[in-house]
Amino acid sequence: MNNFSSKLLETAVNELTKLPGIGRKTSVRLALHLLRQSNSDVEALGNALIKMRNEISFCKICFNVSDTEICDICNNPARDAGLICVVEDVRDVMAIENTSQFKGQYHVLGGVISPMDGIGPSDLNIEPLLSRIQSGGVKEVIMALSPTMEGDTTNFYVYKRLKGLNLLITTIARGVSIGDNLEYTDEITLGRSIANRLPYETTFNR
Repeated sequence: MNNFSSKLLETAVNELTKLPGIGRKTSVRLALHLLRQSNSDVEALGNALIKMRNEISFCKICFNVSDTEICDICNNPARDAGLICVVEDVRDVMAIENTSQFKGQYHVLGGVISPMDGIGPSDLNIEPLLSRIQSGGVKEVIMALSPTMEGDTTNFYVYKRLKGLNLLITTIARGVSIGDNLEYTDEITLGRSIANRLPYETTFNR
């Protein structure tokens, strides 16, 4: 419990503690650090956050974050539109892009199926994925969700929805440890998992 001599500082600390992974001590340290910075530096940070929140959008095609209606990846003619990598969220797109091993496009589900958290299939961007595939041109879908119970459940649900369509359904190789999140996997391991992907059906017997 901190005894603040300033209500303004206390309010700032309380707001910082709302950020994920930021505890009380870290919030105090960050607030005091900002207090030592110039007004212009703090204003630049504040304006960047406000501008991001107010102006950033999600790609109409893949649901990745974007400054425009269609993101740079979907707009890039050098990317293979016939190859779609299905991921949980934007952090996974960033992680895979850092490997420089994937030259297709993405589809961000916006989460995973988790009944305990009240998240069902209708809460995710699954129907838009089906629409993309049914519009034609997609040859392969890579299921690249984190190998957790929720990720595997979502993988299987999406697989059942896609089964019967004329395309190859694969999954990343299990170089990624069970229970790990993709964003925390090192680039080499993740890159190899993408490059050495397997037909999804072969994972049922593992």
